[in-house]
Amino acid sequence: MSVFVANESGHPLDGEEMAGLLRFCLEDLGVHPQAEVSLLAVDLQAMSDLHEQWMDEAGPTDVLSFPMDELTERGSWEAEPSEPGPALLGDIVVCPQFAAVQAAERGHSTEHELRILVAHGLLHLLGYDHLEPDEETAMFARQERLVTGWEARA
Repeated sequence: MSVFVANESGHPLDGEEMAGLLRFCLEDLGVHPQAEVSLLAVDLQAMSDLHEQWMDEAGPTDVLSFPMDELTERGSWEAEPSEPGPALLGDIVVCPQFAAVQAAERGHSTEHELRILVAHGLLHLLGYDHLEPDEETAMFARQERLVTGWEARA
């Protein structure tokens, strides 16, 4: 699995940990080992610009996902030994400054919040969503399981 992490936020971000988390999640989710994903950390202004440009919403947000291809159904990225996997799943963009505020409000560390956001963004790349209550329940449960699994390894 190929994971690219870039930090343009001016805020500390452990790129090696984030790459490890993404690899852990991809493996846990059964994604083909040739899959590629990128993570970009940006500042508040850049996130505000992206949020307005792509979601038509003012102000910054915590995470945005940009899938490379539309999925026809959840699970279509899962590994099949005889079939080649996708070359590039897409891009996840996080805003560590926004995450720090959310973390303080939620009573946990910024690092934990960033793990949640990265897992959340990856699930969006894989076709998960939370528009409907049952989708939200499934997505947030999977996200929690991934982050808890990653943190239990330490």
